[in-house]
Amino acid sequence: MSPWAIVTRREVLVRLTDKAFIIGTLIFMALLLGVTGWAAYQDSGVDHYKVASTPADRAMVASLETNAPEVDGSVRVSAVAVADAGAARAALADGRVDAWLHRRGDGWELLTQSETKTSLFDATQQVVRGAVVAANARAAGTTAEAIQRGAPVTSRLVEGNVDRENLGRAAGLIFAFVFYLSSLMFGVQLAGSVVEEKQNRIVEIIASAIPVRHLLAGKIIGNTLVAMLQVVVYIAVGLVGLSFTSYGTYVPELTGPVVWFFAFFLAGFVALASLWAVAGALASRMEDLQATTTPLTLMVMVMFFGSLLFQGTARVIASFAPPFSAVLMPIRIVEQDASAWEALIALTLLLAF
Repeated sequence: MSPWAIVTRREVLVRLTDKAFIIGTLIFMALLLGVTGWAAYQDSGVDHYKVASTPADRAMVASLETNAPEVDGSVRVSAVAVADAGAARAALADGRVDAWLHRRGDGWELLTQSETKTSLFDATQQVVRGAVVAANARAAGTTAEAIQRGAPVTSRLVEGNVDRENLGRAAGLIFAFVFYLSSLMFGVQLAGSVVEEKQNRIVEIIASAIPVRHLLAGKIIGNTLVAMLQVVVYIAVGLVGLSFTSYGTYVPELTGPVVWFFAFFLAGFVALASLWAVAGALASRMEDLQATTTPLTLMVMVMFFGSLLFQGTARVIASFAPPFSAVLMPIRIVEQDASAWEALIALTLLLAF
């Protein structure tokens, strides 16, 4: 084997058998699964409410019980018959019902004990409004449909849709965070590995057997391979979890942006790993490492926060400038704000860097 390949194999084996690396990877995977699992639970969750119904208001509560699921698919209402207002308040106080819907003055009131049931209130508001409008229309000798004809307002995007736009923003943030975390964690380990061998004088023995450039190249390639493996696992787990949420239909659309992300991650990580290796080579002792790595740490932080804060023309320009393009261009791609030729130019500049 070539000297760089021997060093690469050793770096990969050391990283893959490191307990801290394994535990950290498993914890991050668990967090990903937890977030997507919670989102899936929220999407599939149904809120059940018991609403007190007095004889005078029984028709409206029955209408709410029937129509609430049509207004909000996550809301289910069960009417609980009570004798009068006093019985309704007593049932509300002892927790037998969640709310009491009754007429008050010229309108209706949804009374709850100590907490506003937002989803129930929104559904009740729409059901009651529809029922009252229909009753008023009949009294006026017309229909609710005739009164509301031409009134509905809808929202629509010229390109894409709101869910896809929100998913793009979330995916872009995740891409930026994964790159930030991986480049910082592996970069510090890479620089520390170089300094440790220098401080222990082991590098003098290694340098007598292989070229020093092969040593640095093997370390860079080995860390890059492990980082890519880790990111592939993270993205795969994230996409599988996403498929169980309401955004699951958009998973096929993310295939292209994910491929671009891998390409930019590989080029950007190699570029930064080379700089981290240089930072390690410039330090003679572990105590000197902070001074040589501080500029890189600041640059990685600027890359991450810049990807969140840059807007407009500044964002477009930065998406072509290495090494910021490693983070910003994949975000623009997943948000459908960049074309393929822009991505190719940015990737070429990043590879040259």
